[in-house]
Amino acid sequence: VLDTKDLQVFKVTVNGQDAKFVFGEKHRFKGTPLEITLPFELRRGQEAIVEIAFESSPKSSALQWLTPEQTSGKKHPFLFSQCQATHCRAIFPCQDTPAVKLTYYAEISVPKELVALMSANRDGEMPDPEDSCRKIYHFSQNVPIPCYLIALVVGALESRKIGPRTLVWAEKELVDKSAYEFAEAEAMLKTAEDLAGPYVWGRYDLLVLPPSFPYGGMENPCLTFVTPTLLAGDRSLSNVIAHEISHSWTGNLVTNKTWEHFWLNEGHTVYLERRIGGRLFGEQFRHFQALGGWRELQNTINTLGDKNPVTNLIPSLNEVDPDATYSSVPYEKGFALLFYLEQLLGGPDVFIGFLKAYIQQFAYKSIVTEDWKQFLYSYFKDKVDVLDKVDWNSWFHAPGMPPVKPTYDMTLANACVALSQRWIKAQECDLDSFSSADLKDMSSHQLIEFLALLLLEAPLPVSHVKRMQQVYDFNAINNSEIRFRWLRLCIKSKWEEAIPLALKMATDQGRMKFTRPLFRDLYSFDKSRDLAVKTFLEHRASMHPVTSMLVGKDLKQDQ
Repeated sequence: VLDTKDLQVFKVTVNGQDAKFVFGEKHRFKGTPLEITLPFELRRGQEAIVEIAFESSPKSSALQWLTPEQTSGKKHPFLFSQCQATHCRAIFPCQDTPAVKLTYYAEISVPKELVALMSANRDGEMPDPEDSCRKIYHFSQNVPIPCYLIALVVGALESRKIGPRTLVWAEKELVDKSAYEFAEAEAMLKTAEDLAGPYVWGRYDLLVLPPSFPYGGMENPCLTFVTPTLLAGDRSLSNVIAHEISHSWTGNLVTNKTWEHFWLNEGHTVYLERRIGGRLFGEQFRHFQALGGWRELQNTINTLGDKNPVTNLIPSLNEVDPDATYSSVPYEKGFALLFYLEQLLGGPDVFIGFLKAYIQQFAYKSIVTEDWKQFLYSYFKDKVDVLDKVDWNSWFHAPGMPPVKPTYDMTLANACVALSQRWIKAQECDLDSFSSADLKDMSSHQLIEFLALLLLEAPLPVSHVKRMQQVYDFNAINNSEIRFRWLRLCIKSKWEEAIPLALKMATDQGRMKFTRPLFRDLYSFDKSRDLAVKTFLEHRASMHPVTSMLVGKDLKQDQ
């Protein structure tokens, strides 16, 4: 039995013999099981080679097919895949579960002016013997991976070398900017190897996708996919690169066995990402990023509700589409647990020893939380009394904020807290006391945190956000993380002049972290609700299939 979704199957053979096959009942989001009957009795240890002739659908949930107009170059079409969590089955029939790992080999035929890339080693190219206008690219991935890490992109791509094992790939309009933005990749890789152990994947290339790519990054092995919204011009959003690099160990080597245990992938990856940041930019910076993550978690839980079972670290996903529950919870509640344990068990140097041993123990396997916890107890066998004081049941199975808040160094956060408090407490008559000098010693990371703090509070009066624009000119800032929070702040304060700017950001790019909250806020504001729906309906056809489905749900437009 193989998973499929919106696939046509024409013929199946097993060891060269025709095999009977039948589709089972179609499921709302899981697709349709493909049941293949072997044409002979299989002996123990006998190999069976199953060949399937099939075709994917133009509306495959795993693929976005972009017209030339939707690309930077405007000349050639573009295709990219996004299989996590359960969309690989919408490309080809497979056992679409992270419990199963496989190696793969592929030959991809494309028009000769385009380039194909996959989450694999590039094994060269040749003219297509069947069509002189086409080229065939060869790929192999020899490290076993779960099929959600299979990835394909086809487009007019160019590359720049930025390190001994790293090329950056992008359309030519963005390739130089991308090479500058991600130049820290090799330093991050070396730091990660020092923290987590040897990098087993060979190359670490980066691919910058068109703006509709739905995530910040996707840790496809050998070829991380990233959103162009990371191109701030000053490398300030490079933590996403540290995050995807970290997945080369946590996620891609040690993998969650089911999506209920997604926190094992993401909590450990955020922990490693922040350890890399701590090495490169100092321990105070790590604590600052960690505190930012706690705020992000507060924000998510405010949105989802503190009794909502999807805010459990280990949610129940029975008959639940993993895409519909995706949030910062597995990332930030998972990180908070590990950061809390680090502090409980003797500090960063002690805890990294555990993490390295954990990766060694479970590399090339898929595991659940109980495996992780048993290994934690055996590694810290001299500290079982400390571990027994942890409220495991609340951490794993209770909704809302964690039962304990870790300790954070406040050095870099204090300026953000102080300035946000000034704005929160300000009366109309105090607005003249603000000036552009307020920001002169603040980094872009601190501006993000300042705005994030304001978003946790009741909306500011519209007079305050107007004054903020006057003195800080946030509308002129193109850093996506700053702009996103600023526009949310304006819409929540019901500043009508921000409506077109927020709609523009929600549609100029399709990173769900930005697009969904912007559309939700615009939908909640009576003055922009109808325009938000109208704008979504106009853009729906050109949006990524998963983004369009989830924004449709948010705006009550689901078909």
